[in-house]
Amino acid sequence: MLTPAEEMGLAGARLEARVRAAFGKLPVAERLELLAKVEVEAKARHLWYLHDGVVETVRLMMKPLVVLPEQLAYVHVVTTTLHRALKRLAGLYFADPRVRSVLKLPETEEAWLLECWGQRQNDLNPVFGRLDAVADFTSSHWKETLKFLEPNMSGIGGLHMLPTADSIIREVVVPALTRVDPGLELISGPDLRDLLMQYMLDTMESLGRTTRTVCFIEPKYAGDGPDEQSMIAGYLEGRYQVKVLHADPAELRLVGDQVYFQDTPVDLGYRDYSVAEILALEKEGVDVRPMRQLLREDRMVSSIAAEIDQKSCWEVFTDPELAQAHFTTEERQIFRRHVLWTRIVSDRSTTLPDGTRGPLLDYAREAREMLVLKPNRGYGGYGVRLGAAVDSTEWDQALEEALVAPDRFVLQALTPLPVRDFPVRSPDGGVIDEAYYTVYGFAPTPFGVSVLGRASQRQVVNVAQKGGLFSLFVGR
Repeated sequence: MLTPAEEMGLAGARLEARVRAAFGKLPVAERLELLAKVEVEAKARHLWYLHDGVVETVRLMMKPLVVLPEQLAYVHVVTTTLHRALKRLAGLYFADPRVRSVLKLPETEEAWLLECWGQRQNDLNPVFGRLDAVADFTSSHWKETLKFLEPNMSGIGGLHMLPTADSIIREVVVPALTRVDPGLELISGPDLRDLLMQYMLDTMESLGRTTRTVCFIEPKYAGDGPDEQSMIAGYLEGRYQVKVLHADPAELRLVGDQVYFQDTPVDLGYRDYSVAEILALEKEGVDVRPMRQLLREDRMVSSIAAEIDQKSCWEVFTDPELAQAHFTTEERQIFRRHVLWTRIVSDRSTTLPDGTRGPLLDYAREAREMLVLKPNRGYGGYGVRLGAAVDSTEWDQALEEALVAPDRFVLQALTPLPVRDFPVRSPDGGVIDEAYYTVYGFAPTPFGVSVLGRASQRQVVNVAQKGGLFSLFVGR
């Protein structure tokens, strides 16, 4: 007898096969036309990434992947549980020296955390983040394939890209699929922008800020990264009864206890800046007091708690002693099932993936092909080494470099990246299916979870390294 979860996974496989069959029924000429329309719309709707000041249109995969409503509901429960646990780590940083040693911040950043963390933050603590993971919703064991790679607790990418990609696929591709298969029902998931706005409105209400003025704060004049927040500001102001500002930190000013952008007081900020980046601005002569004020008063999304944004958060969750000391039975069950074993690289004994204790470095050398080495606080996929992709000599050298590096590294259990076929142009001008690795980014709130899909033909899947996007649609 199959379990309900196994039956659900097989139903997901049938649903994906149905989508694939619908694509197969479309004439090649129509598929080429759809590919062209998707590319045109991606460029027209600002689906852009800046590389050294050069605008590049992010590649959007034409075929959506699919998930059942019940599967997405399970993901929402899991991600909400992880999100709550992550928000508590700032408090545990000061309460438990063992947690602090795992999540240790540089002294200057720790000073900000100490100054800005208090009872107000402990009570409200608004964090809007994204949890990167892999999952195969077409497997009979789909729950076991859901594995979380790392947290991203502040300034997450995709606020504009995700809903824009979904709208392009919904408007351009889905009508063609439902024309050849009228019974096929594909619905895009919750709009990430709306989830964010609902979260910010609730936060302003809790703070008693009635004028409802929010300010998106990012490096407005940088030449690298996703170009999103100006688009987000325009969308939200047109849809909600709020005033939306868009500022560089250098454009903010502090008058008494109030933060202003130009002549407008700011009720709530949304930051795409870490404290480390704020400190770098301060060294350049930028007045960062407005940023500190918003963090101190818990009027920033994400709050100062987001500075505990490291891959080593997973060590706190997967170390049996720390998890037992600070988390509930339900939380620990989710950690064991879905969080990848992760450890800060150091010469020490620790709990290994099989539950036994042993020397970490000895295990790292013996189990090279089952591990990944990553910069603890890096992003964009840079500096990641797959043990299976290098020989033992190169791996040993990488471990030695990680031991003495000024920035810490983590070892993480390797998990298979699901591979999916997406239709692309062939060299002869036709359409062929090509295989891509896929990774998800789940952004949970109390109101729902949005899903960012990334695809690449490299095992380090990231838009910053010129990967592409795909949409995940809820199907029936």
